[in-house]
Amino acid sequence: MEVEAMSCECCGLDEECTGEYIGGVRAYFGGRWLCGLCSEAVKYEAGKCASAGAAPDVEEAVRAHMAICRMLKSGGPAGRVAEGMRQMLRTASWKKASSSSTSSRPSPSPREHHRASPVSVWL
Repeated sequence: MEVEAMSCECCGLDEECTGEYIGGVRAYFGGRWLCGLCSEAVKYEAGKCASAGAAPDVEEAVRAHMAICRMLKSGGPAGRVAEGMRQMLRTASWKKASSSSTSSRPSPSPREHHRASPVSVWL
């Protein structure tokens, strides 16, 4: 038996498989190669549609799963939140660095320090 390395068209995971197995996977998924994890997810999704009374639409399930994998590869919601947090920290550290360079200014008098700001009056 000859083994080939295949790369999943959804998630990019590499697997080593026999030619017979590769042919079966491609036949089931419309010519696409999917790793074991993605193929199980697609089968599950297609099965959910079939249990609702409709015929299992493997092609639609593959497209939906590929869209999810693309989103996750690009960072997805968690990646966007993490990037936003990094940007906030960069901004905060930049402001902190610039305020420490201006710390040579005289500090406000105690009277100015306790003065209410217009924003706090409206809250």
